[in-house]
Amino acid sequence: MAKDAPASGGYRIVVLSVLILAYTFNFLDRQILGILAGPIKQELGLTDSQLGLMGGLAFALFYTGLGIPIAWLADRWSRTWIMTGALALWSGFTALCGLAGGFWQLFLCRMGVGVGEAGGVAPAYSLIADYFPKEQRARALAAYSFGIPIGSALGILFGGLIAHAVDWRMAFIVVGLAGVALAPIFRLIVKEPPREVSPPRVAGAPAPGGVGALLRKPTFWLISLGAAASSVCGYGVAFWLPSFFERSLGMDLVDRSLFLGSMTLVGGVAGVWLGGWLGDRLGRAKPAYYLLVPAVAFLIALPCFFLAIQVQALWLAFLLFLIPTGLNLVWLGPVITAVQHLVAPAQRSTASACFLFVNNLIGLGLGTWFFGAVSDALAPHFGAESLRYAIYCGLGFYLVSAGLFALAARGLAKDWVE
Repeated sequence: MAKDAPASGGYRIVVLSVLILAYTFNFLDRQILGILAGPIKQELGLTDSQLGLMGGLAFALFYTGLGIPIAWLADRWSRTWIMTGALALWSGFTALCGLAGGFWQLFLCRMGVGVGEAGGVAPAYSLIADYFPKEQRARALAAYSFGIPIGSALGILFGGLIAHAVDWRMAFIVVGLAGVALAPIFRLIVKEPPREVSPPRVAGAPAPGGVGALLRKPTFWLISLGAAASSVCGYGVAFWLPSFFERSLGMDLVDRSLFLGSMTLVGGVAGVWLGGWLGDRLGRAKPAYYLLVPAVAFLIALPCFFLAIQVQALWLAFLLFLIPTGLNLVWLGPVITAVQHLVAPAQRSTASACFLFVNNLIGLGLGTWFFGAVSDALAPHFGAESLRYAIYCGLGFYLVSAGLFALAARGLAKDWVE
């Protein structure tokens, strides 16, 4: 952070807490569709492929496409105003999902959620990088990423409980309007910090370059594609697990909400923090560890997920799912930190958006649809168990991710920018 930034340690924590809260609503609104997939499918007569498109492609189209121009603007204008508008927009469209009368109306509303969320993440990464010194960034970014498991867990819990008490439409409306109410509070609390100034270059040293230089770095593409491969599995499994527990284990809506909500919260928070702590601890000595840590995590997560999907006892399934749920999110702090250090400070929002474009276009856009399409294809052979075998097929993406991160780790030190 620039040394003249008017931010005490206490205020930094307040800002980070509000950013986490906004990110919680980001994932609450994004992931609530998964727990509501059953009643939505029944009322609107949808297929698994259609549900997968709404959970992935409908959201990812504008989320990824608008992320880069919005981040370019965030590198030049107020990041806090951009995030305030984004929060109000995606929350408003979430509420409108509750008024949809068919597939295309719901599809378009989910696209609107993606438009809003395009301005919610890359500017936050940049704000955190300016508020926190570099030796704390992996932990700060990991703490920010707590919004993912917390938001996902609350989306599962509140979505399921509200749908059970009223209906799935009211679940969308309630959580959407809550996010709209948060937007002005966010703007009042989070102030725009001075941007970090790049250190002076040593005479004769090459300039770090801008986004064009970033896109010419193989390390960036290996990191982005590695994250995307893991996200295909991560987003896909997260979206379809509620349906899996309904079809294969016979759990009702309330039980699924409590089971998956608690599992996502406990495992996810532990995994995110573990990744940030290991990244800061090991990455100080060797930048490659920012990528080797998640690579190892995915190699451990794969067999754990495979075993968890096979068991019938709920207590054992909870324990087995808890481990890979955490390991699935270990990558967030270390990998995001690595991306931040591939460019000079002035290009961090745009660099983050480029990374998110690749990660989410492939991971989010393909993930939920892939599992749904494979489930539909296998249904004639496996019936209600087709989703179980679709998840088996998707776990191979973890191997791809681990391999790409290991390759990227070899060149990270060369491309590192302080």
